[in-house]
Amino acid sequence: MKRLLTAGILALSASAALADDVGCVSTTFRLVGRNDQVCVSAFDDPKVPGVACHISQARTGGLGGSLGLSEDPSRFSISCRQVGPITADIEKLDGREKVYTEHTSIFFKHTNVFRIVDKKRNTLVYLAISDKLVEGSPQNAISTVPIMPWSAAR
Repeated sequence: MKRLLTAGILALSASAALADDVGCVSTTFRLVGRNDQVCVSAFDDPKVPGVACHISQARTGGLGGSLGLSEDPSRFSISCRQVGPITADIEKLDGREKVYTEHTSIFFKHTNVFRIVDKKRNTLVYLAISDKLVEGSPQNAISTVPIMPWSAAR
């Protein structure tokens, strides 16, 4: 059982990027537990070296949030940029691929980031969505990265 769980964790980590927490800003004071926050995380596209994304997400505080039992709101923003030479061949990339996921509730809700390849415009589109429907459609945000020549003199 332990080997199966380890294999599952490794399979998930191989398919989607891991994020580094950059920092958080408190938004609402909570008497018990941590404050509500907006946190910024950074991740690199696992199949496109040279692209990094930053995603900000609201995180619920209080006692439930401190224990990991509260559901975080479906509010986020994403910004992706070319940070180095892009050597990946976009013709060989999947047209749509999940590159990042984060749990935003104890059970089923996630924030997912998909890379969509716009071959006509030589651009990578990063779409962040929540898999929880809010008023009939998921919350979403996009960022685009046009593939440009890269100079080491930057």
